[in-house]
Amino acid sequence: MIDIIARRAFIGAFGGVAVACSAWPLIARAQAVTRKRRVGAFSYLKEQDSESRAYVAAFERELARLGWNVGDNVQIDYRWTGGDADLVRRYAAELVAASPDVILVAGGSHVGPIQKLTRVLPIVFVQVADAVGGGFVESLARPGGNATGFINFEFDIAGKWLELLKQISPRTARVAVLRDAANPSGPGQFGSILALARLQGIEARPVGLANLAEMERGITEFARQPNGGLIILPNGLAIVRRDRVIALAAQYHLPAIYPFGYFASDGGLISYGPDAVDQYRRAAAYVDRILKGQKPADLPVEQSAKLALTINLKTAKALGLDVPATLLATADEVIE
Repeated sequence: MIDIIARRAFIGAFGGVAVACSAWPLIARAQAVTRKRRVGAFSYLKEQDSESRAYVAAFERELARLGWNVGDNVQIDYRWTGGDADLVRRYAAELVAASPDVILVAGGSHVGPIQKLTRVLPIVFVQVADAVGGGFVESLARPGGNATGFINFEFDIAGKWLELLKQISPRTARVAVLRDAANPSGPGQFGSILALARLQGIEARPVGLANLAEMERGITEFARQPNGGLIILPNGLAIVRRDRVIALAAQYHLPAIYPFGYFASDGGLISYGPDAVDQYRRAAAYVDRILKGQKPADLPVEQSAKLALTINLKTAKALGLDVPATLLATADEVIE
């Protein structure tokens, strides 16, 4: 009788071990599926910038809608450079060394440094002007490498900026184009402005943004002659320094056109460009698809869905400008 009981106990114990062993692969697979995923985020802005907060909120809100909750099943490591070249190199290396599942990169000036360090880690970029010219992708339809994302502009928009500046300030006979020479899109956009300016008999000259002193000196020298205006090209340095750019334009009574609506909201005269917040929402969908197994090479680069015109009437009044009714009628937003 004792032998029978012992055999039953042995069989029961052995059966429990067998069940546990057979269940282990299932447990391991479940843990693998639910492991916390890692996303790196690399931006040219400063962390305390109001735009940074808006972008982060839009990105994380859309991720949550898609089932990725920060602190739960996804971790996001943010790095903000504020246009500091040393921080760009340092933070790019840190993010790549951490080997996240995907890296969200804002700005053409930041995609290049990441791709120099990795052609394997998936990249989703936003606020890039020329992804093909910058060498980030092979083509918009077929990116072909480890990066894809969202571009802001076609080159012909540069001519539109000059056209709008002339409409709001007909006396403009000279334009200073604020650009970052290191930005891949800069030469192409400046070339478009220069070609159209020559046709219209307008003098166009570049003003560098490599450092704050260079920018201030360039604008100050330009403002010594009359009938001038500013065109600010989309680049991280101009965006980070937008308060100073807007202040200099007001100080020297220079009509200026900007590439994003928040410039006009912050006191700039007129802006024409895409909704940057919308790009972050759409980027979250691409991050979601990559986390679920798709490759950047198979996700086409997309353009901004809509360009918006914003006019600041308070600034126009301070500059002594009467905004044409036809221009006001086409504005998406008028700030009074």
